[in-house]
Amino acid sequence: MARQMRRTRLAIIGFGRLGRACAMALRDSPEFELAGVVLPARAATPLPHPFERAPAAPHVRELKHVDAALVCVPALEVLGVAREILQQRLPVVECAILEDSALKAHHEALGVAARHHDVAAVVGAGWDPGALQLVHRLFELLIPHGQTDTGKHPGLSLHHTAAVERLPGVTAALACESRAADRRMQRYVYVQLAKGADAAGIERALRADPLHAGEDLFVFPVEDLAALEAAGSGLVLERRGTGEAGAHQSLLLEARFDAATFAARIMLDAARRLPQLKAGAHPYSLWR
Repeated sequence: MARQMRRTRLAIIGFGRLGRACAMALRDSPEFELAGVVLPARAATPLPHPFERAPAAPHVRELKHVDAALVCVPALEVLGVAREILQQRLPVVECAILEDSALKAHHEALGVAARHHDVAAVVGAGWDPGALQLVHRLFELLIPHGQTDTGKHPGLSLHHTAAVERLPGVTAALACESRAADRRMQRYVYVQLAKGADAAGIERALRADPLHAGEDLFVFPVEDLAALEAAGSGLVLERRGTGEAGAHQSLLLEARFDAATFAARIMLDAARRLPQLKAGAHPYSLWR
């Protein structure tokens, strides 16, 4: 009879929105288990449902059989907390939202601490920083001569939304607008269709409408518009090639998501790679 593989035991440091998202991601992963949660001594216990039975302690050394730690505290606290965990010779994964010189100094300081204690740390293993930067680099690799425009969420247009909802076969709609890097207006239209409606025909009708003249129009049929509107974060990322790159080269990423959930999944992926990393601090990478 085959032996069951031992699951990696992860401690979660902090239990705010990101910490809870990490705990939920751990529940769905067969290769990990929750070793416990580290909370300030003043924090209320037990933990909220469905984690009432998970061990909770004011310090990671009070938890049993911890293999690595996910640091889920505010960005300005990450360095101090991560250093303290590295002193216990435990690998860490963190996703502090820092930029430019602050991120560089943070990475270097964690690298010094990790090498001193002979363990690995993964820096910036979240959505942003983290996975979003990898998407940026991929777009720039594929279109080396061009401009990139990023919007956290497109602006809503009630007038355009109402016009779309009047089309036969459309039960609900949401029209958004965004300005591209070349200042050209772009329109993103989400349509919830009636049963049997012709999605292609509705898109043709939208493109023929003078209301959208002079705009780049993107039409996205969705099953549940209410769920889309409830999504926590939005992103529109577009890279357009210049003349040197060749005609009509463009890449578009349009997304709606819960940022904490995405960050938690990236952190687990980083934790999966920890055993293969040398001592020191490493930026998150999908290809490691």
